[in-house]
Amino acid sequence: MARDAEATKGRILEAATTEFAAHGFAGGRVERIASAAQSNVRMIYAYYGGKSGLFDATLAEALRRMAENVPPRPEDLAGWAGDVFDHHQRFPEVLRMSMWAQLERPEATSEPREIYRNKALAVATAAAHPLSAVDILVFIYAIAQAWQLSPGGLTGLDENPVRTEEVAARRQAVVIAVERMLRAGA
Repeated sequence: MARDAEATKGRILEAATTEFAAHGFAGGRVERIASAAQSNVRMIYAYYGGKSGLFDATLAEALRRMAENVPPRPEDLAGWAGDVFDHHQRFPEVLRMSMWAQLERPEATSEPREIYRNKALAVATAAAHPLSAVDILVFIYAIAQAWQLSPGGLTGLDENPVRTEEVAARRQAVVIAVERMLRAGA
């Protein structure tokens, strides 16, 4: 049976996303990743050079997919903030991996600079705003990520589990916050 390298790499990246999102770089285990990917540790080292290379590739792939799935909409930055919020609701592992990278492997976060630079250029050319395009992007990402990053004890104060209506209300709050920020600076 012929080996399909691309399929194996895809399974490894998928398993690594799950592992690193749950345990971070330090707690992630290549043995668990290999097992979940129906591969072996030797293939991880062959394809990625080791755990560091795998983590970096996994993070870069997750951020690349996010950039593709949620391209900036300079003509509707508030709507884009809602899109970022939605993305984090659907793919919380991307945000978790980003947080782990900032804590454990800040050098891995330098990879997506080009992605962010392109977004900032798109925003800068579309919006005449006293804040820089980078400041606007940082603010939008921070607002869109806020609920996902809130402590469980704080978000757990709500007596009812999160329902669809509550998520929709949170998304709307994100959109309104960005609209007001942009309007205040205009």
